[in-house]
Amino acid sequence: MQDIRIAAVAMRSKVGETTANLARMEKFIQEAHAQGVTLICFPEMCATGYSIEDDILCHGESIPGYATDAVVRMAKTYGMVILAGVAENGQNGRLSISHFAAAPQGILGVYRKIHLGGVEQRIYQPGRRVPVFRFDGFAFGIELCYDAHFPELSTILAMEGAEAIFIPHASPLETPSEKRDRWMRYLAARAYDNSLFVVTCNQADLQRKGLPLPGVAIVLDPRGLVMEEFVGGGEGMIIANLKTDDLDEVRGNEKRFFLRHRKPEIYRDLLASMLEDVPDDTFGRREKLLINRYK
Repeated sequence: MQDIRIAAVAMRSKVGETTANLARMEKFIQEAHAQGVTLICFPEMCATGYSIEDDILCHGESIPGYATDAVVRMAKTYGMVILAGVAENGQNGRLSISHFAAAPQGILGVYRKIHLGGVEQRIYQPGRRVPVFRFDGFAFGIELCYDAHFPELSTILAMEGAEAIFIPHASPLETPSEKRDRWMRYLAARAYDNSLFVVTCNQADLQRKGLPLPGVAIVLDPRGLVMEEFVGGGEGMIIANLKTDDLDEVRGNEKRFFLRHRKPEIYRDLLASMLEDVPDDTFGRREKLLINRYK
């Protein structure tokens, strides 16, 4: 891993106001650029706005498309990697909750939310792939909001080489301090168990009717300890230096890097039986390969 200076943004995004949302993003990008940031992460569906109502169906984005092209231009202008989210047009009129990584040379890749909350399943379709993104010696994964409740996903990313996981949210219905306290119960575990950095940020719109979104952002180190945090409820940005030495200190310690002591032979057969009925698509093949790879 190479040392990298990152930023995480709590930001308000209005549904259907993609152009205005992109302009708001650029202000944070300009500020981060002035402070030497290499990678900046925005909340879930920051460009299109987040919704669980039918209004979002009129505002889906293609990838590549208007929003991604705009973010790639910003990435090139400011020499940064930008993690941004959209409601992505999919098959059969359904959308994907997608987050893409834009670099100066173009789109590095796209993560499509795998674990959908109950209310999301009516409108959105789940993703099937678990990519690891790489940029200038730094490897990272992306999860989205509800995904973080499923520890296997973080472990797969760690086993595939991720040194950090970015977890953008559009998580409503709590005060900022309640959101922060709940996140710490499981996001710290994702960092600690997998010995990697975890960076998370939420949309910020406490005045939103029916779905208030408390702005919170946290960076956790590979021990699960808070490096930086913003719990202001409104918009805000935090900056942190993710250092190789901090990662190596944990992963180089026989007693603290837990993944090396996994016992996949105990549960390999269980996983194999669970996957017997999984279609042999990309996701199914990947899981089966992981079972064999780590036996």
